[in-house]
Amino acid sequence: MSEDAPRPGGADPADPTPGGPSPAGADPDEPHDVTGLGLAQTMARSMGVQARRRKRAPRPRNPDPQSSGAHPDDRDPKLLSSAVERLVESKGWTTEVNVHTLLARWALLVGTGVAEHSKPEAYADGVLTLRCDTTAWATQLRYMAPQLVAMLNEHVGQGTVKRVTVLGPDAPSWKRGRLSVRDGRGPRDTYG
Repeated sequence: MSEDAPRPGGADPADPTPGGPSPAGADPDEPHDVTGLGLAQTMARSMGVQARRRKRAPRPRNPDPQSSGAHPDDRDPKLLSSAVERLVESKGWTTEVNVHTLLARWALLVGTGVAEHSKPEAYADGVLTLRCDTTAWATQLRYMAPQLVAMLNEHVGQGTVKRVTVLGPDAPSWKRGRLSVRDGRGPRDTYG
């Protein structure tokens, strides 16, 4: 046989053209599979292995899909301040938060002179407790208590503060220590 003569059974096996040799059992009129998937399936069938295709589960569709529009809705991002305000209102903390916000600004509310000598200590059940650094300031604020109640209720809301309790300075304890005396009256000085 000459080299120019065609070989029996098809084209030259070294020829990489699409019309080249086809795998055993393949239809010669069928186009060549570039990916090799057909060849792999044919080889798997010949070896007795069946190719298993993974089936994807269909995605569940929402029967009533919400679509975003030009107007705000519940899915839009919220400002932190509005989210905190809704939380405070839903829990019923509005009065407490308003009172504590005002007490944090005590100096702006009563003035710097009074704020230097007094500070709010507690608020519970409509009673505001103030602590003064001297007995003189405690006495003065006791006289001013009705005015403080009116001013606080004006800013926070009527009926929020019912009473103001004014305490004097913290006195040192004379009950213990090396200079304590049992049943003694302590130093003869006033501490509020």
